[in-house]
Amino acid sequence: MDSFVRAPNQILRYVWMCLILSESLKHVSTVTHYSIPEEMGEGSVVANLAADLGLDVKTLNRRKMRLDTIASKKYLDINKETGELYVVQKIDREHICTSKLTCFLKLDATIENPIRMFNIEIEIIDINDNAPHFRRDTMHLDISESTSAGERFSLNNAFDPDIGSNSVKSYYLSDSTHFSIEIQTGRDGSKFADLILTKALDREEQTVHNLILTAVDGGVPARSGTASIIVRVLDTNDNAPQFDKDSYTVNLTENAPTGSLVVKLNATDKDEGSNSEIHYSYSLYTSEKTQQTFSLNPDSGDIRVKETINYEDFRIYDMEIIATDKGSNSLSGKCKVKIIVTDMNDNHPEISIKSFSSPVKEGIAVNTVIAVVSVSDKDSGENGQIDIHISDDLPFALKESSDNYYELLVSEPLDREKVPEYDITITVTDRGNPPLSDNETITLELLDINDNVPQFPQTFYTIPVMENNAPGALLSSLTAIDPDLHENQYLVYFIIEKEIVNTSMSILFSINPENGNLYALKTFDYEIEKEFLFHIEARDSGVPPLSSNVTVHIIIMDQNDNTPLIVSPWRAHGSVVEEKIPRSTDKGTLIAKVIAIDSDSVHNSRITYQFLHNTDATLFSLDQYNGEIRTMRMFSYRDSRHQQLVVIAKDNGEPALSATVTIKLSTVETALKTYADMTEVPLGYDIFSDLNLYLVIGLGSVSFLLLITILVTIVLKCQKTKPSKAAPPCRNSVISERNSTIADSTLVSNDAYWYSLFLAETRKGKLVVRQPVPKGARYVVSSLPRSTGLTETSDSAASTLQVK
Repeated sequence: MDSFVRAPNQILRYVWMCLILSESLKHVSTVTHYSIPEEMGEGSVVANLAADLGLDVKTLNRRKMRLDTIASKKYLDINKETGELYVVQKIDREHICTSKLTCFLKLDATIENPIRMFNIEIEIIDINDNAPHFRRDTMHLDISESTSAGERFSLNNAFDPDIGSNSVKSYYLSDSTHFSIEIQTGRDGSKFADLILTKALDREEQTVHNLILTAVDGGVPARSGTASIIVRVLDTNDNAPQFDKDSYTVNLTENAPTGSLVVKLNATDKDEGSNSEIHYSYSLYTSEKTQQTFSLNPDSGDIRVKETINYEDFRIYDMEIIATDKGSNSLSGKCKVKIIVTDMNDNHPEISIKSFSSPVKEGIAVNTVIAVVSVSDKDSGENGQIDIHISDDLPFALKESSDNYYELLVSEPLDREKVPEYDITITVTDRGNPPLSDNETITLELLDINDNVPQFPQTFYTIPVMENNAPGALLSSLTAIDPDLHENQYLVYFIIEKEIVNTSMSILFSINPENGNLYALKTFDYEIEKEFLFHIEARDSGVPPLSSNVTVHIIIMDQNDNTPLIVSPWRAHGSVVEEKIPRSTDKGTLIAKVIAIDSDSVHNSRITYQFLHNTDATLFSLDQYNGEIRTMRMFSYRDSRHQQLVVIAKDNGEPALSATVTIKLSTVETALKTYADMTEVPLGYDIFSDLNLYLVIGLGSVSFLLLITILVTIVLKCQKTKPSKAAPPCRNSVISERNSTIADSTLVSNDAYWYSLFLAETRKGKLVVRQPVPKGARYVVSSLPRSTGLTETSDSAASTLQVK
């Protein structure tokens, strides 16, 4: 049922196709002809096709005007806006019409509504766009030199794909004295050339002739192509061999070894191939003795020694040599050879060592004889005269002692460390021609003497050592070098004794006598010893021994091994300090000053201060560099009567060490007490009347100043009459509690004398005496109660802080 339905549809389709085809055939017009040259540029307009076909340009797009392609290439197309026929891609006539004289492109232009078809014929006109070219760029010809003049040789013709006048029209030959060309025309009109020999060839004069054949077409402008013609001239045997010279004279020494070359004869033939191959032979005029003594190589012409030649038997040999080529009609040449035998220097000079001393010490004196030699030569005349010599680079000289006897002398000082032994070659040469020589080598060995001082690589060693080192630690290896040998080279190291502060260096340091390793015998403390300067000596084992020393500078490097010590405010017991201040204290008033010291180096001993605990952070401030505690504002009724401050003093080491102090502050409703003027006498009550308060302050101040003056006077007199036994005498300094409210916080711990702890505990009524301490000791702080006399002060051990 489905096939029955589809059949009417196919029939209708065929009917429509037939109608369309018949309609289109009705509208096919006549052929439109155009002529264009080949190689027109892309976009070039051929003609206005719409105008030529009588079509309206405005309807071209609507009527879908188009051109058929040719061989899948579209050379031309229609501009539907203007109706112009233009070139889409260049047209090569030689590619489209390979061998045709005329070339046409036939195109069909089609439009719709209604359908019409137009036949277009484009004639492609040839232009001269191709140059003639030869199928082979190089032609080879072989011509015998015996060929007569006038002989013809065919050449390959040139090909030009262009047609008509643009094809090949003529040929030209480069200048030649032996050749010319004659141009021929074929049945199809093509041109070709024959090469004609105009002059006989001579291969020995010129073996190859290089010619250039040029083909030119008839286009305008004309184009051309070239080909090379290589003519190789073939040889004929027309030249006889010739020797380099007609006669040879050779001087040959007697006793020439068998097989040695006497002379190499060379004959040349200008011909080639077998015509130039030469064979050498003796002529009949050469004697049998000569032919037995010398051999002649028939191929190379070498004459060599065949038997031993003796000057006393024959002095001159004459021979005649013939050279013959191997051509069909062989030709030959000849030469004469005279060999003159000369006497030779055939005896070598001889050398004999009569005496020789080896080894010798390197300090041997100059001009000392170390060997005696004799020389001889069996020859006579100049061949028997002998010259003897040694190298100029050696520190030795030869001196003739008698006929043919020579002494070998030391000419310069010898140094075993530079050259341990000498190979002395004594050479003797006669005056023959050629001279003969002989040599004898003797080896002189030098014995070592102790002539070199041990040398350290450096004259001064700086060795850093970190304090708290382990006893026995290796500090450095100080090795000297001695270029001598054996016992003269064996070195012993030791420390040159030197006492520092009644201490021997051997107690502090030790050196391995064999290898120079330097060790520390004790643990060093930077706070006690900072550097050492001593000498180490290296001594060899020679006789007499030689030595040298080097300076060693030991620098003790500081470690942060000392905790800061808080020296102010003074703490009699524990780490808590109690202070009383009036509530009427103004803003910025100095309440207390924390001073800490550190016995480490400058870098590690830099102290900074900060609060660990502050009851009211808005009330007090702490200077991190000088430790001053000041009020940031005035006290108010809301502030607590008791304030607690915890200050930490931290050094600058790595890791940092620290100490803390706790200050408890109590405020009182009075202005009698200040930090600078407080006394140690505790008050039994907190409230005074203003008049009583002023009276108490005045009386207390006068009494306190009087007491301090008396105490200072007594102390100074006692120290002048009875100097201290514990320390060297020194100027004492006394700091009163009233005049030294806060001591300077800058304490230098590494001066000539370490500072003792000094500060005035004004509230405690203490007197602090600074005493000089020897270098290396620790601080001694003596606290003197104000209420006691001088005797009581010196015996008050309970109130003395000693750090040793």
